[in-house]
Amino acid sequence: MFALPDFFYDLNIFSVTLRTLLALIFGGIIGLERGSNRHPAGFRTHILVCVGAALAMMTNQFIVEEFGTSDPARLGAQVITGVGFLGVGTILVTGRYKIKGLTTAAGLWASACLGLAIGIGFYSGAIIAAVIIFASLSLLPKVENYFYRRSRVLDLYIEVDTLEDFKNVTKYIRSIGSSFFESHIIKAAPVCEGSIAFNISVILPKGTVQEDAVKTIENMDGIHLVEEL
Repeated sequence: MFALPDFFYDLNIFSVTLRTLLALIFGGIIGLERGSNRHPAGFRTHILVCVGAALAMMTNQFIVEEFGTSDPARLGAQVITGVGFLGVGTILVTGRYKIKGLTTAAGLWASACLGLAIGIGFYSGAIIAAVIIFASLSLLPKVENYFYRRSRVLDLYIEVDTLEDFKNVTKYIRSIGSSFFESHIIKAAPVCEGSIAFNISVILPKGTVQEDAVKTIENMDGIHLVEEL
């Protein structure tokens, strides 16, 4: 680990300014990625979380240095707890049992941890973590999609006119060699009025392209909506 002069680690006007600016920059970078993709917690939210966490750690350091009576990790632990409640507000479970917002919640938590590292003067760890967090949010989805498209597991939300139409779907799925491991009716109101909604999970045979199977189901009679979960 590279060594910096002591005034980078001591609390002074220079180190406080540097840590606050680093928290603003790193939190903003992560927030821009989330905000540009229209996620609930964006640019300003991530900045506030990161800067607030950094301030909590600097305040803790100040208390320890001035009074010597505080646990250096106490305020940081409270920040993590508080961000947990904030992250819950970004997680949604739709009527189709599709969970959204987990990555945004994790990003908020990571931004808080980043702010804590910056606030205590752990610059090297904060810089490395910021690069990895941003890469995880902006670059890894492409890798994830690559493997997702090649997955044999297919989760679908389907709305049909009648139970007979749904039976036709199951017949098609079995005809291509797929096997069911979950299927149930959705009690929430369907998108198309008067439809019957189902969630199904199937294991496709090797060599089957997910997109082709979905398009075939979409073109069947009595199918109102097909959506991958």
